[in-house]
Amino acid sequence: MYASPLLMDRRTLLAAGASLAAAPLASGLAAPPMEPVRVGVIGIGIRGRNLMNRTLIGKEGVLVTAVCDVDLNRRLDAKRRVDEVHGLDCVATDRHEEVLSRDDVDAVLIATPDHWHTHQIIDACVAGKDVYCEKPLTLTLRESQVVIAAARKHGVVFQTGSQQRTEFGQRFVRAAEAVRAGRIGKVMTVHVGVGDSPVWCDLPGEAPEPGLDWDRWLGPAPERAYNEILSPRGVHGHYPQWRSYREYAGGGLADMGAHHFDIAQWALGMDRSGPVRVVPPSDPTAMRGATLVYGDGVRLVHGGPSGATFIGEKGVIAVDRGRISSVPDGVLEWEAEGDERLPRHDGHVADWLQCIRDRSTPVCDVEVGARSAAICHLMNIAYWHRKELTWDPEAWRFEEEGANAWVDYTRRKGYGLPAY
Repeated sequence: MYASPLLMDRRTLLAAGASLAAAPLASGLAAPPMEPVRVGVIGIGIRGRNLMNRTLIGKEGVLVTAVCDVDLNRRLDAKRRVDEVHGLDCVATDRHEEVLSRDDVDAVLIATPDHWHTHQIIDACVAGKDVYCEKPLTLTLRESQVVIAAARKHGVVFQTGSQQRTEFGQRFVRAAEAVRAGRIGKVMTVHVGVGDSPVWCDLPGEAPEPGLDWDRWLGPAPERAYNEILSPRGVHGHYPQWRSYREYAGGGLADMGAHHFDIAQWALGMDRSGPVRVVPPSDPTAMRGATLVYGDGVRLVHGGPSGATFIGEKGVIAVDRGRISSVPDGVLEWEAEGDERLPRHDGHVADWLQCIRDRSTPVCDVEVGARSAAICHLMNIAYWHRKELTWDPEAWRFEEEGANAWVDYTRRKGYGLPAY
């Protein structure tokens, strides 16, 4: 791994500060101040703004030093908020490359639309910046493979925004522990209840939003006219529906599937691998019922109650953000110990920041996030192409040669994947 002397000095300083802060102190002495992690936020829509406001601004040990968005109103609103709280002259730009070029940025939080993630991840890794990126991490199977390679090559600390592993009252942690410990016996089937596969965008064109660089918003996606459903005008308080369209995202299936399929992967012990067969539903018009089969025969099915439902030989565990239950009732009346106990964290961004300081691996690192995204992509391929396929999760290829044309897409001229 190559890293510049400047970057290595900064990483050493952060790690040294973390060690000093954790060291025992003589009576009456205050803990030394923590060297702040300096973060640039790329993408200031509702998710990026919420993460910035709740987990970065005003928090000990972190400074937001740059914000980036292709919408002028959103980035100036973010700058105003940062400047008010931190008393800084925060940099505001419409180019993520400017954020990554700065010496006062150690790490970036990426919360742009999905079709931009891989470009910005690669650029951040090459620049030596640690990365937090929202889920789903990628738009294609090929991108999943590439982001793992880029992050590993450059040695960055990487957290995927799959916060069900750290938040929501630890319900998902408890469910995963119980499944992994065999509390319901051998798992036979996992049902995941999330939304639909995406469709091609056919929205009418509208007058562009003043202050929005629409061409830059499109980036690698095909050229088309602006519509506010894709990029709402100004500072908005809802999740835009670019998520529903294939050019930009994986639909509701990937939007929440990146969370719930992630828990299935975790509970099945498949964070570094994946299924080996893709089976479309028998009804050629059905938009539920696509199934992925693992090497041990476990079936992962799209459809069922919201969240993840694990069906084993001896019982059932169902988990969602607001509930966890089991059949029989006593399955969850148990505390995992030793190797069976999964880590607990106080927050997803907090876990990432701590790992930056001590150069450790976050709970949902790049490969975990990329392979959970790959589950979503395989499910979508089952609906789009309606063919039973054999998948090699280690080689990232289908056995059926013609199907490998579906692992990626053709990007707009000038927006090919960056070298890493």
